[in-house]
Formats: sequence, structure tokens, C-alpha cells
Amino acid sequence: MKYVLANIKKLYDGKSNHEDSVHRDVDVVIDKGQIDQLILDPSKKKYSKDFQIVDCKNLFVTPGLVDCHSHITIVGLESEDVIRTNSPAGLLYCEKILYQTLVYGGVTSIREIGGATNFIKRMVDEGVMIGPRMKIAIAILSTTGGHLDFCGPDRCHGDISPLFKAGPGRPSSLVDGPWECRKRVRELKACGADFVKLCTSPGVASPNDELEHEDLSREEIDAICDEAAKRGMKVAAHAHSKHGIKMAIEGGVRDIQHISYMDDELASLAHKRGCVVTPTSWVIDEFSQISKLPSAVRDKIDQVGEHHANAVRAAHQNGLKILAGTDAFLPGMHGRNYLELGSLHNKGVDALSVWHGATGLAADEIGLSQTGQISAGHTADLLVLKNDVIDNPNKFESDSILEVFKDGLSHKNYFEGLPKNDFDTINRHFLAMEKAETFGVKLPR
Repeated sequence: MKYVLANIKKLYDGKSNHEDSVHRDVDVVIDKGQIDQLILDPSKKKYSKDFQIVDCKNLFVTPGLVDCHSHITIVGLESEDVIRTNSPAGLLYCEKILYQTLVYGGVTSIREIGGATNFIKRMVDEGVMIGPRMKIAIAILSTTGGHLDFCGPDRCHGDISPLFKAGPGRPSSLVDGPWECRKRVRELKACGADFVKLCTSPGVASPNDELEHEDLSREEIDAICDEAAKRGMKVAAHAHSKHGIKMAIEGGVRDIQHISYMDDELASLAHKRGCVVTPTSWVIDEFSQISKLPSAVRDKIDQVGEHHANAVRAAHQNGLKILAGTDAFLPGMHGRNYLELGSLHNKGVDALSVWHGATGLAADEIGLSQTGQISAGHTADLLVLKNDVIDNPNKFESDSILEVFKDGLSHKNYFEGLPKNDFDTINRHFLAMEKAETFGVKLPR
């Protein structure tokens, strides 16, 4: 089916962070799930009866968002949250998160940074589960006692960390020594990983470490990056501290994530080495609002919050490419992914750079260059919005997104008569979830 989003008041095409990527009073022609044309002067275009015309007067259109730091298997870090997601109900949680992320969060593609297996990715690709297309890391590589070690102080020998628990399609995240690191990269590739995620510094939520401590050693980082390169995989690094950021840059990591203590010197070095950054700004804001936290975690989030805005400004001012990534793992974050854009904008990134890092730039960086742009030949992943979030990402509200198109299919049914996903199937999914709750399986809302 051919249809036209006509008379669009303002459109951002995702190609750049320059004003020439913003267009006014334009049409978008969609055919067989792809962008057929972006028509800059609709007055000169006449459509045949084969086209359905959808009037978008006074509406705004952007590419679908690309979340470069997603966790679709986490609904919280409390012990009961981890137990639930490791239970047989885990796929129901995951399905709900995928749906929320796409339909409410406006995210049509994700880089799932740890948790999702190739099985889940295939279920989305095959239309069994409704959600964004994805690239996956499967596990996050860390050391015994490091960021991904959640066994606690009363551990028994051989305990497996409950977060991202090893199982079918997902090896353990914990590695010690260069040769174990190499083996784990090989295992991840065999399990279908698209890239590798590692930790060069401790984290805010991990219970056993301090921010200035070291996680993986330089020898381990070198081994992981070398093994990943041999298999055509990029490497992303969890890095808060200056030491962790520097080790990641010097070790050959492509994407530095969180960057809480990045300064001008580190930003300049990262730029010279061709790195990009994913600051995960919004999650820092959300974490700081939680009143009840263990004292060790509270101290770390306060430290990070004090420095993070300066780190984002340093990255932006030194020319680093900034990607949007939510790190959504706290309750209530899934489905509000668009708030990352406003948070980055509040920390000094200009609006069009924010948008580029959440669309075309992000898609190219994670290996999904067929999406992220409103351009002929690209996949028809689009958002239709009621207010001008292009000019100011802080105008995003819960009802800003009127329609989400993925592969040209409507997911909110805002416009009548357009190709849409099977809403009856989706409703059956949610009926199954409600039945699960009646049997004592508590699902997130």
C-alpha cells in the first residue's frame, strides 16, 4: 500500500545536525514499508488514486528513535525484580518492555547492551513479539567483584551472579584473565552477539566497588578488543571514572558510555582516537530522585551527579559524536525513552545534535544504516508528533507521540486506514499477561 504523510508542518530528516536537515511544509511518500520520496515542494506533486493521503497539517515528523543503551530484560534492581525476570515469567516482562519501548517510547531500533539473547531478537524479527529491531551484546563483561558481580558478601564458591544470569544463549558476564576474556568473546559471537560490552570502571548500582576502583585490567581490555576486532565486532565500555575512560580509549574501545568524569583532556583524546560517547544522561537524573537507596549507592550517585553535566559539555565542546542511550533499568523508565533527548539538551548539547545522535548518527553507529533517516530507500520508521520537539526536545510529554511507524506499519492506529500491526494479536498477548497476574505472577505497569 502506498500512502502519503502530507502537509507536514516541520520534519527532521535524521541526516545531520545542521539546519538543512529540517524541512517545512513537506510530504513523505511511503511504499511497501520504505520511504519512497521526501517531497520538498508538494505543490508541484500530484498523486494518483493509488495513494492514500494522510493530512499532517500542524504536525511534526521525525525518524523513529534509536536507543543506544537499552536493557529490555530489567525492570528494577531490587532482589524481587531480579528474581522475577529470572523466573519463567521473564519473557512476559520482556515482551511488555519491548512494547512500551516501541509504542510509548517512540524507539524503533535499539542497541541492547546486556540481557537480551539472540532468541529474543529473533522473536522480534519474526513478529512474534512487538518491539524495536535490535543489535545485541547478550552479556556485559566484568570481573569477579566488579560491576556485574551481584553475588553479595555471603557468596558460596561457584555462585553465579543473578543479574544477567548465565543460561541458554547467554554465557556468564564474569571473566578473569586475558584468556578467559578471549574465550568469552568467542562464546558471545557464537551465541549471536553483534558487539561486545565491557566494564573498565565500577558502576553506581554495583554493591562491591567504589567509582575510583578498576574493573577489567588493561591486559583484559586489550584481549577483548583484539578478539572482538577479529570477529568484526565493535566494543562499547561502561566507564565512569577518569582512569576507566582513559583505559577504554587507549584499549581500542569504540563507544565510551556514561563518561561521568570525562574532562577536556579525555574528550580530546577520545576524539583523536575516533571514539563516540553515549552519556546515558537521563538515568543519572532519575537515579538522583530516588529517596531510598543503600548509603554506598547514594554516595556514588551523588558523586556522579555532581560531575556528569560537565562531562557531557566537555564531550560536546570537543567535537565528540554523542549518541542517545537511556540505560532504562529503573521502574517506570521503559516507555519514556524520549526523555533522554531533553536531558542531553539540558546539559548543553544543541537540539539538532541531540536529534542526530538519536536517529541517523545512532543508526549508522550500531550497524542499522537502513533506518534512522527519512530518505528515499530507508526503512519507514517514523514518529508523528503533536508539538515541536525538533526545536526543543524538552517539549516531549507522555502524549506527544501521536503515531509510531516501524517498517511502515502503524502501531498506535492514530490515522485510519493505514497498514498496521496485528492489534488483535497484541491484545491477546496482554490478555495472557493479565491471566498470568491472576496466578500470582506480578508484572510491571
